Amino acid sequence: MNTQLYINGRWQTGVDEVENRNPSDLSDVIGSFAQAGRDQLQEALQAARAAQPIWWAAGIQKRHDVLMAIGTELMARAAEIGEMVAREEGKPIAEGKGEVYRAGQFFTYYAAEVLRNQGDLAESVRPGIEIDVRREPVGVVAIVSPWNFPVATPAWKIAPALAFGNAVVWKPANLTPASAVLLTEIIAKQDIPAGLFNLVTGSGREIGQALVESPKIDAISFTGSVPVGRGIAAAAVANMTKVQMEMGSKNPMLIMEDCDLDLAVAHAAGAAFGGTGQKCTAASRLIVHEKIHDAFVEKLVAAAQGFQVGHALAEGTQIGPVVSEGQLEQNLEYMRIGRDEGAQVLCGGERLTRDTKGYFMSPAVFAGTRNDMRINREEMFAPITCVMKAGSYAEALDIANDSEFGLTAGIMTTNLARANHFRANMRAGCVMVNLPTAGTDYHVPFGGRGSSSFGAREQGRYAAEFYTTVKTAYVAAGAPE
Repeated sequence: MNTQLYINGRWQTGVDEVENRNPSDLSDVIGSFAQAGRDQLQEALQAARAAQPIWWAAGIQKRHDVLMAIGTELMARAAEIGEMVAREEGKPIAEGKGEVYRAGQFFTYYAAEVLRNQGDLAESVRPGIEIDVRREPVGVVAIVSPWNFPVATPAWKIAPALAFGNAVVWKPANLTPASAVLLTEIIAKQDIPAGLFNLVTGSGREIGQALVESPKIDAISFTGSVPVGRGIAAAAVANMTKVQMEMGSKNPMLIMEDCDLDLAVAHAAGAAFGGTGQKCTAASRLIVHEKIHDAFVEKLVAAAQGFQVGHALAEGTQIGPVVSEGQLEQNLEYMRIGRDEGAQVLCGGERLTRDTKGYFMSPAVFAGTRNDMRINREEMFAPITCVMKAGSYAEALDIANDSEFGLTAGIMTTNLARANHFRANMRAGCVMVNLPTAGTDYHVPFGGRGSSSFGAREQGRYAAEFYTTVKTAYVAAGAPE
């Protein structure tokens, strides 16, 4: 397959390459993918600045048609591209296909939003003056995306960026370059100005840092870790660059004594271990009412042990491998940290052997944990969840809110008043009632509070706040002749 960069309307070789292997089968080399040099990054930035006004001038019908074509092809090729997502990231193939289809929906949604990008008229306090308020492109957008959703996350950034008339320079994660190339191939075949969209793969330390420090960038949309996000924000300040960041999480799920216990177990297990726990919306803190604690834990352990861990492309696999050796080592280190802190390992947390050599790990449940433990304070990004006991709803809510993060949170209860109180008082960007913490829709805003997010919300119509700037125009109408 193609392993090159895409800059200024042309596929290019890089100054170096990185090898990409299947985490389900380390003997499966997907390819060696290009790494950009600083000169190539500068070419991409210059080309993007030249292409952006041409794209904006092309008009709303053009932008609609291009985005609709991209989205339609992604959905039509969801099985093919989803297999590559599963092969290089490690999520089960059904999840890979679903991710690609959802990415297509982002593009078709924003194709429609192009035609709804209408301004406002206002009366002036001064006679004979008309006022209109409209949104215009912010300019050139740098997109820095993670490996865990290698097609969907960039799609929900690229689609609104293009829809609102911007140019894009995209640096995806080095762990999942094949998915990035496939998405780029679909975008590149469209009738767009050369340089409007650029794929610049490379290390975060070199290419990523140079990208976010560039004065040729008008806005940066980033998804990744808190330390990297803070570094990006610091770099952006020097140029007063607009920043949007989705970062860490430590999502709680409250399991109340009046809940449907089997449903609570199913939602908690799915949210904790789905995608190998490598989701920013994973449920890693399960706060369980003491009256049902033991019964819940017993069923949760059985559910965790019942998951089929295996090759992402194998039939019946429910949990694929961890994405890399480094991530697996970090996961196992958190297992050691939890034990040292006094938490009880009820199941899992071990490296598994399968027919192929890969980064397989059994889903783990810690019990007897406290909210001041590192395993309850730090994002692990692993198939590990921690159970805490609470004596009341009020105590459970206090524990849930005692975190620097605030992305998603859930409650399992049949009490309507309690559910409404939770919605109003849980300090999180997304709250779920009788649902998993993972799973959000593409047409409504997504984001969090505290260290989870910074800047404007992503997705839905709220994306316009980041990808556009507002212009207010005053026009003297003059007297009629």
